[in-house]
Amino acid sequence: MNAAHQDKPKTIVITGASQGVGLALTQLLATRSWHIHAQYRSAIPELDADIAQHITWWQADFSRGDSIAIPQVDTVDALNHCAGVAVLGACAHTAHEQWAQHMNINFHAPINLTNALLPQLRHAHGHVVYINSGAGLHTHPQWGAYSASKHAARAWCEALRQEEPQLRVSSIYPGRIDTQMQRSIVAQEGKEYHADSFLRADTVAKSILHLLDTPHDGVIHDLMIRPHN
Repeated sequence: MNAAHQDKPKTIVITGASQGVGLALTQLLATRSWHIHAQYRSAIPELDADIAQHITWWQADFSRGDSIAIPQVDTVDALNHCAGVAVLGACAHTAHEQWAQHMNINFHAPINLTNALLPQLRHAHGHVVYINSGAGLHTHPQWGAYSASKHAARAWCEALRQEEPQLRVSSIYPGRIDTQMQRSIVAQEGKEYHADSFLRADTVAKSILHLLDTPHDGVIHDLMIRPHN
């Protein structure tokens, strides 16, 4: 690899980039001069000009899963799936629409977006990173729909890794993160929210950066990170 290619800014597509881990990762990579195609659903966050200059925003609603907007991008060095949804409820009382919403946002949309960008990813020998969850490894009462979608995503990542050997495919399994979605989950649990009980979004973003920074002779298949307390 020549020096000119090494100095070329990298391009990444990030879903769920307007909040939580997606926003933390977007800001972190912008400081490293990555060019970021950042997905938002309803509102673009206000960012400092030195960060914003590295970002191209694109709007997409993943709730249908099979009908999503695709960013117009010629080069994709990495694709990071951060968008997600989690609504608690007993399996017996979870409506079909809620099962479908979890599968569409957490499973079908990432597959369809990845497939649409496969030519660019293959050309760049790119990296696909999926933000999974401990719920993708085991499940608990009230977490059935979310856990099912994350288990499915884990299987997809494992299959994709074997079917596309020119790509690097990584899954990260964070513990519970201090995000707006986590606040909603805690409210559904009827508990009091304590931010210091959870991982910070920027801590998870730095873990993702570690995956992306791994030299190309290696790939981290799975990475687990949990709150220290």
